[in-house]
Amino acid sequence: MPQLVAIRLSRHIAARICSLGVVVDERNGRRAVSLKGKTLFITGGSRGIGLAIAVRAARDGANVVVAAKTGEPHARLPGTIYSAAEDIEKAGGKALPILCDLRDETQLAAAVEQTVATFGGIDILVNNASAISLTGTLITDMKKYDLMNGINARGTYMAGRYCIPHLKKAAQNHGSAHILTLSPPLAMDKKWFAPHVAYSMAKYGMSLCTLGWAEEFRKDGIAANSLWPRTAIATAAIRLVGGDAVMRASRTPEIMADAAHVILNKPSREFSGHFCIDDVVLHETGVRDFSQYAAVPGTPEKNLAPDFFLPDDLPQFH
Repeated sequence: MPQLVAIRLSRHIAARICSLGVVVDERNGRRAVSLKGKTLFITGGSRGIGLAIAVRAARDGANVVVAAKTGEPHARLPGTIYSAAEDIEKAGGKALPILCDLRDETQLAAAVEQTVATFGGIDILVNNASAISLTGTLITDMKKYDLMNGINARGTYMAGRYCIPHLKKAAQNHGSAHILTLSPPLAMDKKWFAPHVAYSMAKYGMSLCTLGWAEEFRKDGIAANSLWPRTAIATAAIRLVGGDAVMRASRTPEIMADAAHVILNKPSREFSGHFCIDDVVLHETGVRDFSQYAAVPGTPEKNLAPDFFLPDDLPQFH
């Protein structure tokens, strides 16, 4: 059984930062882990971290559904569901791009139905879609509030609600099923709420889904975990929020993709209810050199921009 590192976050909630043991690798004479033949339903996977997770799974030969609303090129955000599908196919996977606004229940239900009709089921749900506005209460109008909470918290809940019946079947028939949500540890600290309470509420709503689903569906063999980066990740969305300076102090989305790959290959009945940090996951599998993930090669680890919502006693590797 893997050792679990408990992080005390508040009087009431402790987020467990995952410790996963040794990476299974053919080069070391061990059985290789793979997502070959698995079907992943990824929300908002047309760019950034979601796309990186999709391409990493595709390299194993997975079926990947990209359910997002970008069908035409965006003026400031690169990538569409169709360009993502091309990347997935090039990497060796099977792709199904579906236009879907995660706030629209009819569209989401149809996307799940189309996925099952195409691939026969769903093994993995990745709740990647998210909206961000790092603004205070008097600046955040209700349109922004509704956008963030509609996509982040409500969208995650709704994606789970429609995918979980199929995940139950996957766990029963194939022995494993996963929900991975890109959301932070539940660090109930005022410093994470005061500057942008609406955004924090929306992201923590995603994490509360992980907390609840892990226990609610434990008996069904469905794992529910969250994954969050230690540092800023170099995506188009981060450029819009933080500019080029933050981009230069970021890691690439591939670190999140590699960490997600490790988690999604864990036995779902044994590993659930964890709030994982990307480099902690990889460190526990034996990775020691994280320089490969620097958005700007050669950037010292100490110069990387830390992400929000990190626990104070997070393990340090430099």
